[in-house]
Amino acid sequence: MGKIKLETQTISKSFAGELIIKDININLGENELVSLLGVSGIGKSTLFNVIAGVLPPETGHVLLNGEDITGQAGKVSYMQQKDLMQPHLTVLDNVALPLFIRGVNKQKARTQALSYFADFGLEGTQKKYPIQLSGGMRQRAALLRTYLFSHEVALFDEPFSALDAITKNAMHKWYLELMGRINMSALFITHDVDEAILLSDRVYIMTGPPGMIAHEIVIDTPRPRGDQFSVSEAFIRYKRQIIKQLSS
Repeated sequence: MGKIKLETQTISKSFAGELIIKDININLGENELVSLLGVSGIGKSTLFNVIAGVLPPETGHVLLNGEDITGQAGKVSYMQQKDLMQPHLTVLDNVALPLFIRGVNKQKARTQALSYFADFGLEGTQKKYPIQLSGGMRQRAALLRTYLFSHEVALFDEPFSALDAITKNAMHKWYLELMGRINMSALFITHDVDEAILLSDRVYIMTGPPGMIAHEIVIDTPRPRGDQFSVSEAFIRYKRQIIKQLSS
């Protein structure tokens, strides 16, 4: 891991007097992809909302490049499970929304967004509307929109969970190849053990309640990982280790 881009320090959060997450300490290095793995309802999305500045923590701090950004929205990108594409806007205007919001001239914003369409596999879709795209293409557009919001750090909350198995597998391959070309650090929520191993440099395992970081596992196999990685001895070894930790 290189320079630390994002760090949480003893983050805790309660709702209606019930402690949801407790003393969360995690970090994300430069150009690193780190997964947060745990069962549904353990508090992963609550933690992301705190990191994104949507929810204030009861205790603790969030640091971006060493600067305290606790409770400040708009500092990191946040891509949720649903792609949240606006049906009345073209794909190009959906992607360019972060630039519009920042006050960039519309024509300049569209030109800037369009310059990334080839890298993100979206060529020829700019004049279409979201309803005309497949689920995988909508997720590519949503990912590009996230990237344009912030090139530095992004939070991904199960972005591939709604895709069918074949499309999801193709998106994994594309995503790993893309991450090898763009400079973006990413925290990735999942409850899919295979997905966590395939995509991550490190995996934090969250158990509870309340949600706490119980273990950290380093995935040593360099990215991008070939088709055979998912049936390799190393992959199976990581999977056994993670399943053991989740059930302990």
